[in-house]
Amino acid sequence: MDTTFPDLRSYGGADAYLRACKPSAVFGLFTNKWTGLVISALLGGPRRFNELRRMLDGLTQKMLSQTLRTLERDGLVIRSVYPTIPPRVDYELTDLGRSAAAMFQAIGEWAGAHADEVIAARQAYDERAEEPVKPV
Repeated sequence: MDTTFPDLRSYGGADAYLRACKPSAVFGLFTNKWTGLVISALLGGPRRFNELRRMLDGLTQKMLSQTLRTLERDGLVIRSVYPTIPPRVDYELTDLGRSAAAMFQAIGEWAGAHADEVIAARQAYDERAEEPVKPV
């Protein structure tokens, strides 16, 4: 049995399910755990690397570096290097990055409003998972 999705373009959409689709390639950027948090942290204006690192508890230096590099490559962040000793490097959102930030703000608001429900659902699930299997 073929379990792949049919090509639904002739029906007016679903291109994102296709591997070669441009939106599908971009969608992967937003599934990174740290992308939304870094973008949100930059909403307040330009920040230095160590400032971002202190703000984002649990984010390693390596992961912050990778995330910023990816966001810069994708046009969401600008990296500015100032000729001082030691060199000063600031990161800030581009217009494209600010437009993406609105999406992450909405997700953050939803998460804040529903965190208790999600945590309760997880606990209930975990409790059920510990029970012996009952025949149907």
